[in-house]
Amino acid sequence: MKSIERRAVLGRTALIATALAAPRVLRAQGGAQGAWRPTQPVRIVVPAAAAGTTDIMGRLLAPVLQERWGQPAVVENRSGAGGTLGAAEVARARADGHTILVSNIGPQAIAYSLFRNLPYRPENFAPVSNMISGPNALMVHPSVPARTVPELVQYMKQKRGGLNYCTSGPGQSGHLACVWFQQLTGTQATAAHFRGAGPAMLALMAGDVEFAVDNLTTAVEQIRAGKVRGLAVTSSARNAQLPDLPAMRETMPELANYDVSTWFGAFLPGGTPEPAVTALNTEIKGMLALPATRQRFAEMGGEPAYGTPAEFAAFVAAETEKWGRVVRQEGLQMDLG
Repeated sequence: MKSIERRAVLGRTALIATALAAPRVLRAQGGAQGAWRPTQPVRIVVPAAAAGTTDIMGRLLAPVLQERWGQPAVVENRSGAGGTLGAAEVARARADGHTILVSNIGPQAIAYSLFRNLPYRPENFAPVSNMISGPNALMVHPSVPARTVPELVQYMKQKRGGLNYCTSGPGQSGHLACVWFQQLTGTQATAAHFRGAGPAMLALMAGDVEFAVDNLTTAVEQIRAGKVRGLAVTSSARNAQLPDLPAMRETMPELANYDVSTWFGAFLPGGTPEPAVTALNTEIKGMLALPATRQRFAEMGGEPAYGTPAEFAAFVAAETEKWGRVVRQEGLQMDLG
């Protein structure tokens, strides 16, 4: 069953990626003639397991770059340690434009304040562009007798810390979203960390854990199919793809200020020449403008989030500071194994 779920997600991504790589569309949307082009195959490092949103974004980008640049673009999954293993690998890579990191809020913003022994710093990366943003969703296994957020809180208090929740890795947005949720509601549960959103979702569907907070872009199809029960979204407002799910801040007075969104973007190693950064940014901008991309993002419950390199760098810096305040306030500190 697990392999079937994984193949289904990857199969849908491959079909969409093929559509996005259609030469006629891409030539109309692509960058200027004479711009920087790679001289060898391109690596797209995804610091997470297959089937999660980070992986989906990497596999949507790869055929676009391959068609536009005329060089193979290969996705490599380097999961572990909340995405920091893959990020560290790119931080050490040659800064020549041939190694791309498709990453997210966890290793590129939260990790700087959460992990004591993080092997990289912000200056080790050149932000290129954001790609997609969206809320997380609070979900439970169907066996959990809670259909609303207050009912889940009551159930958690009855179990006195006996429930488990899964995350896509320590320091990912779903992890800290759960920590913040517990702090605000006076509840306790035990985290089970996985090497990406795909394995975490499989654990939730199997009933190995009772609940989770993770990207709506990853979870929306499982919620619609009834394989997990969605209780709320973490954003300040409801999401158009699942309008019956309330925002968590609607559900309880204790959660009135609760607002968490996540994002996924592209980075190059720090010191990469500006023409290579600009060339990649141009191709991402073209990809995000395609109707097929916008339709896919809408189906996932996310939105295109293009930015120039300068805009994305400022955004990432602000996110790093924001989550640093949350981590310090909660007194969270972890060591990478």
